[in-house]
Amino acid sequence: MEIYYRLFEVIFPVFFVVGIGYYIGKKNPKIDTSFITNFGANIGSPAIVIYSVTTTGLTFQIFVNYFSYYFLAILGFAIIGIVFLSILKKDIIMELPPFILPNTGNMGLPICLFAYGSQGLGIAGAIAALIILFHFTLGVFLASKKFDISIILKSPAFYAVIISVLIIYFKIQIPNFIVNTTMLLTYATIFLILMSLGIALTRLKVFSFNKALISSIARVFLGPLVGILIIYTFNLSGVAAGVLLIQCSMPSAILNYLVGSIYSPKKVVDNIASMIVVSTVLSFITIPIVVLISLKYFS
Repeated sequence: MEIYYRLFEVIFPVFFVVGIGYYIGKKNPKIDTSFITNFGANIGSPAIVIYSVTTTGLTFQIFVNYFSYYFLAILGFAIIGIVFLSILKKDIIMELPPFILPNTGNMGLPICLFAYGSQGLGIAGAIAALIILFHFTLGVFLASKKFDISIILKSPAFYAVIISVLIIYFKIQIPNFIVNTTMLLTYATIFLILMSLGIALTRLKVFSFNKALISSIARVFLGPLVGILIIYTFNLSGVAAGVLLIQCSMPSAILNYLVGSIYSPKKVVDNIASMIVVSTVLSFITIPIVVLISLKYFS
């Protein structure tokens, strides 16, 4: 019974904040969330990377290991995405991001924090750093079908990852005022974007529900299987394995929609929005199951 109470402690805060956003979005359909988007992309995401990587006791070797493990997971997600997009006869390039870029930051980070404490946050941060970096680089390249090095050079997340890696590699002690600042920005960003996810669920429409459901099942059901495959291939255990499994189970990130809306045609954007909505709703069922498994077998 204790493990179910612990599961409730982990899941409830995240779903509650999403619920607040949903309530606000229903009450005020015209509420402007562009500030949250800009804040998250330019300030919040870099702060999350710096805080979670440099202040949680994460070592350079662990960072590299789990950065690499999740890169392999992304390759697995990509294979799944290519297969399903081919079967559904969709745009394999532009519609691949929702398969390969799950919500490891704003949903995955707090769940891993509540499940495993600061140690879990550090490992989850290494994974989120990769996804955040890919959102504003690979995600843009796929959405636009063009490679542009300036996109990388203009991405604050890119520099945040470099700075964080240098700090943990050289074991630099960062000043408390930076720790405190990035901590405030991290938790503010997590709250704001979880809330904006709830708001988005009131706005994003589902087009071709059957196809969106099939794609979403591939994301939230097959994603954890990729995680389990990596865990057993590399003989991972404990907190780190639990975090990896949780992060592999996340639904499609709303940033896929925001990036797609800038660079992709409307039909593609509609399909991405549909997958985000359906995968997020499905995750309200699948995430508690995955977290329960993680707490029971990987603690």
